[in-house]
Amino acid sequence: MIGLTMKHLRYFDALAKSGHFGRAAEACAISQPALSVQIKELEGLIGAPLVERGGRNIRLTGPGQEFAQRVRAILRLVDELGELGRAAHGPLAGRLRLGVIPTVAPYMLPDVIKALNRHFPGLDPRPREAITQKLIDDLLEARLDAAIVALPVSEPALEEVPLFPEEFVLVRPREDADKPVPPSHKLHEMRLLLLEEGHCFRDQALSFCNLAASPPRELMEGTSLSTLVQMVGAGIGVTLIPQMAVHTEMRSSRVCVFRLAEPRPSRTIGMIWRKTNPLSSQFTQIARIVREAGLRKLSRFGADWTALA
Repeated sequence: MIGLTMKHLRYFDALAKSGHFGRAAEACAISQPALSVQIKELEGLIGAPLVERGGRNIRLTGPGQEFAQRVRAILRLVDELGELGRAAHGPLAGRLRLGVIPTVAPYMLPDVIKALNRHFPGLDPRPREAITQKLIDDLLEARLDAAIVALPVSEPALEEVPLFPEEFVLVRPREDADKPVPPSHKLHEMRLLLLEEGHCFRDQALSFCNLAASPPRELMEGTSLSTLVQMVGAGIGVTLIPQMAVHTEMRSSRVCVFRLAEPRPSRTIGMIWRKTNPLSSQFTQIARIVREAGLRKLSRFGADWTALA
C-alpha cells in the first residue's frame, strides 16, 4: 500500500494498546496532535475509520480491531528480522529485554546480570519484573526477548528450558523454633500467609497444601515475600517461601525456617522465549549461565535450614 510506513503501524499499535491518545503519544515520544495526525493519515490510506473518538479513551472500530491484530503480527516479524541480523554477527550484543517473576527477581537477578556482563561484554540487559501471565503476554507481543519463570507455562508458541528445581520451606515465628515441624497436611489448619492472586507461587503453595479448590478463611495475603516474612515475624501466621529467598528474607526478621517432610514442595525454575526468535541458540547459552548462577545461589543455603533460625 503506497504511503503506509512502519511509523504508522507502530503509532497505531501504541494507540490500540493504550486506548488513549495521550498515553500513546507519550509511549511514542511525540506530541498528541502529531499522533492524531498520523492516525488520521493512516485511516485515509486504509480507507476506513479505525478509531472511535470521544471522551478521554478511544475504542477501535470493527476494522480497527482486525487491523490491530495484523499490525501486531507484522511488528513481531519485523522485530524478528532485526534479531536475525543480531544472530548473524557473532557473540550476543545489544539490548536484552529479560522478564523475571517477583519471587525470583530480588534474589537471583543481581547474580544473573553480573554473569551475563562477564560472558557477553557487549550485552545490555534490560530486566523487567512482572507476574507470569504478564511476562507471557509481553513475550508473545515481542515486548520481551526472554523470561525467567516457574515452569510449566504451557504456551505452544514459547520454548521452555528447565534450569533447576527449588524447594519451598516453612517460615514460622522464632518463638516456635523448638516446636515439631508440622506435616504438610496440617498446614491447612494454620493461619497461612500467601502472596496475592496472580502470583504463580501462590497457586503452587495452595496446590501443595491441598487448598487450591477452597482456600480457608484464615488465609491472609501479602504483596511480596518480604511482607509475608515480616508478618510471620509479628506472630500473625506462617508462610512458605522459595529456597533462594531464605538468606535475604531471614536477615531482618524474627523468624525461623524449616524444611518440610517428604514429599517436599518444590518448583522448577526455567527460561522461556518465542520459538520463532532467531536468537534461540544464544538464549540457550544464556539459559546455561542463568542455571549456573541459580545453582550457586542455592548451594550457599541448602545445608542446614535450622541454622538460620
